[in-house]
Amino acid sequence: MIDATDKKILNELQLNARITTKDLASKLGLSTTPVFERIKKLEKNGLIKDYVALVDAGKLNYNLTAFTQVRLDIHSKEMILAFTEKITSFEEVTECYHTTGENDFLLKIVVADMNEYYRFIMEQLTQTKDVAHVNTSFVLNELKHTTALTLK
Repeated sequence: MIDATDKKILNELQLNARITTKDLASKLGLSTTPVFERIKKLEKNGLIKDYVALVDAGKLNYNLTAFTQVRLDIHSKEMILAFTEKITSFEEVTECYHTTGENDFLLKIVVADMNEYYRFIMEQLTQTKDVAHVNTSFVLNELKHTTALTLK
């Protein structure tokens, strides 16, 4: 279980993962050693999964984001695992969720343009075994994008 100090540490690290332990300790009114030890404990317990740099996709000419829903023909454990293994290997798929409802999976696909999306659909996604239906919504404008969870 985490306490209020751990939550404050996690909130700060989500806003700036490059903050020094000294600066973080100063913000929290603590000394560096206990803050350092708490961070290591949060990492060890899997609460901090990774540290990453968030890049601006548009500045790298990845100008098309699509949310694609996929329905499978067969819903056996083996088919779901096979689909999951295949779909997570595609570099165009930046997020993949196994969902409830009419469709089985929700994919976030980021590519340069519509031609690249078409190539991905025709040459990769629809070639994946047991894909029965694909439905896509294209992002017109990203209004909010955050990876941070507000811990209270």
